[in-house]
Amino acid sequence: MGTTGIGTAPTTAELMETVAAVGTAYFQDFAAAAAKHGLNSSQAKALKSVLEPVPMRALAGRLGCDASNVTGIVDRLEALGLAHREAAAADRRVKIVTITEEGRSVLERIRLDMTRAQAAFDSLDEPQRIMLHGLCRQVLPLLAVQDRTNP
Repeated sequence: MGTTGIGTAPTTAELMETVAAVGTAYFQDFAAAAAKHGLNSSQAKALKSVLEPVPMRALAGRLGCDASNVTGIVDRLEALGLAHREAAAADRRVKIVTITEEGRSVLERIRLDMTRAQAAFDSLDEPQRIMLHGLCRQVLPLLAVQDRTNP
């Protein structure tokens, strides 16, 4: 990962590589847990993204994919009874996607099945958890892609 010693600040490149490695390991754990429930990672991510009702176009933005791909993802979630879509009251052409109670249950089971991530974060003591949470909250807004469909 780099040659950073104890007490020496990592370079930006080293920090980026470390964060990428953590993100990759987390994503792999997430994908494996989702697969246990018959979902691929895109479907599970979509399920997490509709905890509150979301228009299909905004969901595509959140997932970073085309609207046509979102249709297939939501079709699968609906077929499994994990989400449903309905026309928006203000504009019947707009479809709103919402998680079902079964979808909430599956999402919670996915979180519980992420045993590697659970163990990694459980290994941190309270001050480390507070620090990591604060640092993530500080950099996330600078990294996040803005949802241009829902300003």
